Amino acid sequence: MCGRFSLSTPPTEIANHFGLDEEPVLEARFNVAPGQSIATVSGSGEDNRPVLSLRRWGLVPSWAKDSKIGNRLINARAETVAEKPSFRSALRRRRCLVPADGFYEWAGSKSPKQPYFIGLGGRALFAFAGLWERWSDPEGEPLESCTLLTTAAAEHLRAVHHRMPVIVEPADYGHWLDPAIKETDLVSPVIDRNRGSALDFYPVSQYVNDVRHDGPRCLDAIAGQPGFF
Repeated sequence: MCGRFSLSTPPTEIANHFGLDEEPVLEARFNVAPGQSIATVSGSGEDNRPVLSLRRWGLVPSWAKDSKIGNRLINARAETVAEKPSFRSALRRRRCLVPADGFYEWAGSKSPKQPYFIGLGGRALFAFAGLWERWSDPEGEPLESCTLLTTAAAEHLRAVHHRMPVIVEPADYGHWLDPAIKETDLVSPVIDRNRGSALDFYPVSQYVNDVRHDGPRCLDAIAGQPGFF
């Protein structure tokens, strides 16, 4: 699964990476958690131009009676996403990219588990494969929410966790966002090209466990442990 991530890349770089027409207004985040608003990139207009929007992390299906269901739908298993009623419609019509420059997983069978930061060298920007949905409460107030796809972890990451988020290759961004492409022709190729083998990891302190902590200290490697930055 993926339950925390970071996005501290400067907005200019985010705009250039995803081909946005406008530079987004985003604060650096080092410990993004479910239930919070996160940056997502989805296609818009006839030409499917990429647009960045904030959506709540934890997908709320359009048919849901209560938004609390989103607390249980922060991730969608890529192997079964096309079969699940909660995700089928979003997979067909509302795919998105979720910008990030790293994520956290916790290893171990006993509490407290050891947190690890996982990312590309140099904390380079990348994108999770995501889905988004639009829901309205009984008063008609709209809510847009999203979920992250996960898959089996790359072999070298299984020492930390057996699952990992699906990371989309930049060359696949346009295909993932294009609603004209059938989901049955898309999910497997994107998973097959998942960038997990390019990721590395290092242990960080229990400081990151508290969602109220959201600063650079979350990324600090434990003293004496190797890092990749």
